[in-house]
Amino acid sequence: MLHSIIGAISGENDRKKIRGTVVLMKKNVLDFNDLSASVLDRVHELVGKGVSLQLVSAVHADPTNGLQGKVGKRAFLEDWITTITPLNAGESAFKVTFDYDEEVGQPGAFIIRNNHHSEFYLRTLTLEDVPGHGRIHFVCNSWVYPADKYDTDRVFFTNQTCLPSETPGPLRRYRERELVNLRGDGTGELKEWDRVYDYAYYNDLGNPDRDPKYARPVLGGSVEYPYPRRGRTSRPPSETDPNTEGRLPLLMSLNIYVPRDERFGHIKMSDFLAYALKSLVQFLLPEFEALCDSTPNEFDSFQDVFDLYEGFKVPDGPLLDKIKENIPLEMLKELVRTDGEGLFKFPTPQVIKEDKSAWRTDKEFAREMLAGLNPVLIRLLQEFPPESKLDPEVYGNQNSSITKEHIENHLDGLTINKALEKKRLFILDHHDTLMPYLRRINTTSTKTYASRTVLFLKDDGTLKPLAIELSLPHPDGDKFGAVSKVYTPAEHGVEGSIWQLAKAYAAVNDSGHHQLLSHWLNTHAVIEPFVIATNRQLSVLHPINKLLDPHFRDTMNINALARQILINAGGVVESTVYPSKYAMEMSSVVYKNWVFTEQALPADLINRGMAEKDSDAPHGLRLVLDDYPYAVDGLEIWSAIETWVEDYCSFYYKTDEMVEKDSELQSWWKELREEGHGDKKDEPWWPKMQTVKELIDTCTIIIWVASTLHAAVNFGQYPYAGFLPNRPTISRRFMPEEGTPEYEELKSNPEKVFLKTITAQLQTLLGISLIEILSRHSSDEVYLGQRDTPEWTLDATPLKAFEKFGRKLADIEENIIKRNGDERFKNRVGPVNMPYTLLYPTSEGGLTGKGIPNSVSI
Repeated sequence: MLHSIIGAISGENDRKKIRGTVVLMKKNVLDFNDLSASVLDRVHELVGKGVSLQLVSAVHADPTNGLQGKVGKRAFLEDWITTITPLNAGESAFKVTFDYDEEVGQPGAFIIRNNHHSEFYLRTLTLEDVPGHGRIHFVCNSWVYPADKYDTDRVFFTNQTCLPSETPGPLRRYRERELVNLRGDGTGELKEWDRVYDYAYYNDLGNPDRDPKYARPVLGGSVEYPYPRRGRTSRPPSETDPNTEGRLPLLMSLNIYVPRDERFGHIKMSDFLAYALKSLVQFLLPEFEALCDSTPNEFDSFQDVFDLYEGFKVPDGPLLDKIKENIPLEMLKELVRTDGEGLFKFPTPQVIKEDKSAWRTDKEFAREMLAGLNPVLIRLLQEFPPESKLDPEVYGNQNSSITKEHIENHLDGLTINKALEKKRLFILDHHDTLMPYLRRINTTSTKTYASRTVLFLKDDGTLKPLAIELSLPHPDGDKFGAVSKVYTPAEHGVEGSIWQLAKAYAAVNDSGHHQLLSHWLNTHAVIEPFVIATNRQLSVLHPINKLLDPHFRDTMNINALARQILINAGGVVESTVYPSKYAMEMSSVVYKNWVFTEQALPADLINRGMAEKDSDAPHGLRLVLDDYPYAVDGLEIWSAIETWVEDYCSFYYKTDEMVEKDSELQSWWKELREEGHGDKKDEPWWPKMQTVKELIDTCTIIIWVASTLHAAVNFGQYPYAGFLPNRPTISRRFMPEEGTPEYEELKSNPEKVFLKTITAQLQTLLGISLIEILSRHSSDEVYLGQRDTPEWTLDATPLKAFEKFGRKLADIEENIIKRNGDERFKNRVGPVNMPYTLLYPTSEGGLTGKGIPNSVSI
């Protein structure tokens, strides 16, 4: 306001003008309680402390300013006081008027200073009718805090895309300095407004200050416990152990440091989801414990479990009071579905929606290895009996004790050798992963086995389980090998009950592998170093930054929250998944075998013997098992991503030499290998990043892991595992042996024994509450083939290629629907009558069991 009056008096208003529009969100829209911020900002406006912008030339350098782009005069956002902010989380548009200065000419960047009291979220700046250039658009998508919070000015660039060598000379220093700011200097405490991306070990999972039993090893930085790096938070060390970072109190979980622009967006329900997680742990867990202690801590029958979805009464008392005190009204319905009657109710998981008992069939048990929650582990059996890769010097003989007699009568007339030759035998093998830890795991409340499940491919394309081997470490020591017992299918009597338990132990193994390895390690943890390295080494102007950026949305934030309340010592994962306090340590040992290039879907399928190279087949691969829904849908999506990445990269990199000589790209790849995945820096399998093909392959893998692989192992959690007997996460008793009271109980009440063996009541409530939250899409989710900023680049060819990618994904959706309706493909729907939709690209918000978000965002 003041600036307009001064302009009128001085005659400045008569000069040639460039009119612009700034779109932003004020803080008070995002924080209903911060009305004081809104008032103070208005006061600052009245006394001339507004929001100023200066254009920076892309064509004229300023010799007095180190040949950086010439900077124009300040212009101020107009009508801040009179622009009414919508009370929903909406954007406001503000006018800004710049004096046209021929010495500036074409702007390539602008500097913004926020002289207000509080921050705002800057979306875009659009200039109209710039002389000689017309419309110029800047995509910002960043929080801008008051200027006194920053050591250097905030600079934003136009939506042009250019390699470092193609950067206009006057903008080069701005481009370089912005990257220096994002790297920080590795010292000092990081504050809420900081934008620093830096690396740290996983040294913040333990809490030795609380109790020595909560101490955990540091993951990363050692040969014994290698691990991908996480984002540095700069908290001081714990008092008890200088190598362990101190922890935030639980109630402060949402304040854990991540660079400001990596925090959850305001609309995204993740803010609400994060709160729900916190509420769950902080307020409901102690009350659940009290509730479960006042009634026996067991489900007595499957009906008790079904009641969770039909509504069960929470007694009046501390639990209901805590819920009402601590959870905002609008969340109450979502989180605990409480009505006036205090009825507690979970949504019915898809796996029991159509048929309450089909989950128990052998056919469904086997189908879920191909079209379930963890379809990334089953492999072709290539030797019989199955062999172990564990070192016999340390572990003795760990080869399988499954014999020809166990299975040969069930191979539809084939011999074992013929079945192997015809590629009809498959295995789900958890033995080697678990055995080194099993002795220690079984000292906790968990009582479990290392399992191998062998399956046969029938003529109708479905799998049938032939045998489950359950193994324990030898009581006299590891070097004496395994003590194993083999179980074969039975339907009736006590043998039928024992077979159901054997499947449950195999499912427990698979649940732990899924949650810790397929899900946490192989998507969340391995992607975070790529997020950090990209922001530190690739400018926002860089084509590869623009390509990958949507696939990193919210990952650092959800991972930071996970370290705070899920995967930490005593956290939800240790409480609800069988490896207990060894969970994260085990994932570190498995990371020793992680190979970046094997994360590509074709390489993974070939590696597991599930596909063979065939130049005549679609995608150059022939599946060994035609009706493998995850692989069939996945290969279509992999191929679409690869084509899009190839179209995009080939536009900017015409030759291999351009890749070699791209200084930012080479710094990015070097840092990613040597810092981000530093414990793997000497591995021979890293791409050298010398050719366009290596760049295309690398970016395709990154996008695949962050989007499709994560969707495949995340959004089916509630649909498949929300009914915990189908995917139990813990076993608490060993298999009943003949001649024991437990065996007699199994004869008389098999349901009760089954439920007493798997996850207890409290862990079930906690576990399904958690996976319900993690399986939901937020209402503003951005899916594969979509962008939240339409004008993300100025270049028409990449924009057209991206539209083509979107159309291809729409075709894939139609193909998935057709395949799900085709009765020849029996693994796509199965006995539970649940179509496989986890790789259907789009979705609405909520609990849908479909949709591929761009990033690991929950």
